[in-house]
Order: sequence, then structure tokens, then C-alpha cells
Amino acid sequence: MSSRFRSGNWVLVKSAREIAQTLDANGALDGLPFMPEMVELSGRRFRVARRAEKTCVEYSGGSYKVREFRNNDVVVLETSRCAGTDHDGCQRACTFFWKSAWLDEWMPGQSEAPSDADGKDLLRSRLKATSSSGRYYCQSTELDKATQFLPRSRVVLKCFSEVFSGSRTIFEMTRMVMVPLWKFGTSWVPRQGLRGKLTNTPVGNLGLQAGELVSIRSESEIADTLDERGCNRGLKCDLGMTQYGGGRYEVRNRLDRMIAEPTGEMRSMKGTVILEGLHCICWWNHLGGCPRQDYMYWREIWLDRVSQPTGLSKKSEPQVQDPPGSAS
Repeated sequence: MSSRFRSGNWVLVKSAREIAQTLDANGALDGLPFMPEMVELSGRRFRVARRAEKTCVEYSGGSYKVREFRNNDVVVLETSRCAGTDHDGCQRACTFFWKSAWLDEWMPGQSEAPSDADGKDLLRSRLKATSSSGRYYCQSTELDKATQFLPRSRVVLKCFSEVFSGSRTIFEMTRMVMVPLWKFGTSWVPRQGLRGKLTNTPVGNLGLQAGELVSIRSESEIADTLDERGCNRGLKCDLGMTQYGGGRYEVRNRLDRMIAEPTGEMRSMKGTVILEGLHCICWWNHLGGCPRQDYMYWREIWLDRVSQPTGLSKKSEPQVQDPPGSAS
């Protein structure tokens, strides 16, 4: 089975009652949970951003594997990200994954479904935010169960599928294929991630808040804060992050607490923020990249605060435009 939706298609999220009928006792379909934070999106229309032909999954020890969703029927929509409201304020702001069974094709002139408070209560009663062991339970923590092994030969086929479905342009996919090959596949173009020489790495805390403007320090300045593994207090400065050195970006939110994907435990973070528009697409590590586009995590010691005029407002979430011929 494969998703019938393509990038750019308009879809209508099914009603809360219809979604509830697709879920098992754990509030999941094919191992992928429908999260409490997604309930308020039921009955609304959105545009498909891309098909999730594959995804990276984090395992203990910081390793990642590229895997395929069971039934290969998952898409990413142009919606707001998870706010962590039902998961004790997790601040990772993960992308939601949507099974095709939770969506209908939107027809021109079709209105969004009227609000159904009782239906939403019914759906919420089928969902959970913690597992029986007391660990947090969400799409991120269950990705291993919701996916299956993907042979390397099929990873290559997935790259073609993403282009044909409109999820990536030929130019984007070319970069996502060439960069990992450049990183790992040649002896005449050596390339390593950023490394430091410290044994104990320093803590930096600028007290940054959402809406503030920062500049990213140079590779050499960041390297001065890292150990031999390229980490600052366990957080790696990934190879793909160094390309933004010298750029100016707005702080999206602080990252003081986050659910660890491999364990489901809540972790406390210090001196760390998320910057607007800087997503990890894994093209530095995995052939063809990843559709999750998780935000990169930035230690404040890698940043400098930029003075800005008072009254500068925080950027709002991007607004999704209405489809042609939509009913008001």
C-alpha cells in the first residue's frame, strides 16, 4: 500500500469519530500513534507538504537508522507543529505524521467539518500520552514500532519516488544524494564533522527568549567549545549546522525540556534554543534526506545576541493559504 496523496494536494482531516475508529487499544494505527495534540486539527483542511517515503529513527547511543513506515502511507501536512501541551510541555516542536486513513481528498467548494466537541472527547479517550511503564508515548517514541527495515537498494528507489511525488525537486534530491556521498564516499575529498579538544566543555547561558535575534558563531569559535566527539555537554554540533555560521536568525523558543526519542524519558536542557527556519534534513548523514525536518538544537554558547530595535515582534507561524475555490 502507498499513500494516494502527492505534495501540493489539499486534504481534509477526517472527523474525530472517524479517526477514533481506525485506532487500536494504544490509540495507534500500524504502530503510529494519533497524538492528543492533533485532535483539534480534525475536520480541517490542509495542504500536503510531502510524502514520508522514509524517516530516520534515533536509537540509544545516538545512532540513527533510515526506515520505512509500515504500509508506506504517511504524509506530512502544512500544519503547526506539536506544542507538547499534552506531554508536560515538551519543547521539541516535532512534525506530525499523518496516515492516509486519517485523511480525505478535499474537493473544491467543500467546507471544513463543523466542530464536534463530543467526537473530540471520544477521540481523546482513545489516546494516551504515557505508556504502561510510565514513559512518555508519542509519534517520536514509537517510530521504531511504526516503521520497518528499509534495504539500501530501496533507499535509492525512495529518492526517485520523492521526486515523482513532488516531495522534492530534482535539484533538492541531487544535493541530498551527493552530500552524503561526498562525506563518506571519497578519499580524495576528506571531510569530517567539527571536532574540539576539550575534556570538560563549557556552559553558556544568554537567557535568550523567543523573538530575539542572534548570530551564529564561526566554525573555529564553535570548535573551541567542543570535545573530541564534536559535542558540547553531550549535544553534537552536526556537520550540517556549520554552514549557517555568521548568519542571523530569530529564536523560535527555548529548549529547556524534551522527550528523548529512544527512551521516552523527559530530559532537562540548559542553555539551548531552537532557531526559526533551521531544520535538520539529514542530508549530511542519510542518502536522500529525511522528511521530518526536526529543528536543530543550538547551544547558546554557539550564538551571540544581536541588538535590535525595541518592539520587534516575534514571527508568527506561517499561514497556510486557502485552496482555490474554498468555501469561507
